Amino acid sequence: MSSQTAILGAGVMGETLLSGLVRAGRRVDHLLVGEKRPERARELEERYGVAVVGNVEAARRADTVALVVKPQDMADVLAEIAPELRPGQLLVSLAAGITTAFIESRVPAGVAVVRVMPNTPALVDEGMAAISPGSHCSEDHLAEAEALMGSVGKVLRIPERQQDAVTAISGSGPAYIFFVVESMIEAGVHLGLPRSTATDLVIQTLVGSAKMLRETGTHPTVLREQVTSPAGTTAAALRELEIHKVRAAFLAAMEAARDRSRALAEGS
Repeated sequence: MSSQTAILGAGVMGETLLSGLVRAGRRVDHLLVGEKRPERARELEERYGVAVVGNVEAARRADTVALVVKPQDMADVLAEIAPELRPGQLLVSLAAGITTAFIESRVPAGVAVVRVMPNTPALVDEGMAAISPGSHCSEDHLAEAEALMGSVGKVLRIPERQQDAVTAISGSGPAYIFFVVESMIEAGVHLGLPRSTATDLVIQTLVGSAKMLRETGTHPTVLREQVTSPAGTTAAALRELEIHKVRAAFLAAMEAARDRSRALAEGS
């Protein structure tokens, strides 16, 4: 395990990662945060007891550097810290659409790079992170990236060419789920339920269904069939979803997200 880990970028995801590591038992004196805004730095120091320093100092002192910056800021941050980086050091990038090749071309040879696609349920320790190694990654480097992201959810290793598809599924995925929930709540109101009642019904149904999927390991088709009695209410509803081509709409939506992710990566 690397002795010093730095998190550059203390926005929502940066702080999520920091609090996850602290809860997972990572010693605070082994953590550094790179943050320029003085008031934000003070807030993090008070909340976590962690040392908040400049990006350059964080890169100099750390063995592992998590880059939790916006994709459009990545080139500038790399230019700033590159002089401090050294072979064998690990960079873990959480920036969407930024390839390991993009990062490797801007840092000294021999710096290990791991690309991560996280998602927002990391905020409640239910994240889904997909990680891909760059060209100088050892098993130890990958294991360290896994430990980092494992503090806030599940981690899968994937080849980097699959990252655009992962972005479309789990990266953007929470928004699709929230969209479905929103639609079901609106339908409940339309059917005469108070909004608060509809909200409670839909959210608990979602949580319960997700838990069934995870804990039973049963195929979703089987679970769906268990709810669908012949000529019953569920069958009537599902028939409407098929008529409105909801399955095809999901496929088209995720293809669009994948294509946009690809275009953003090429733009970088």
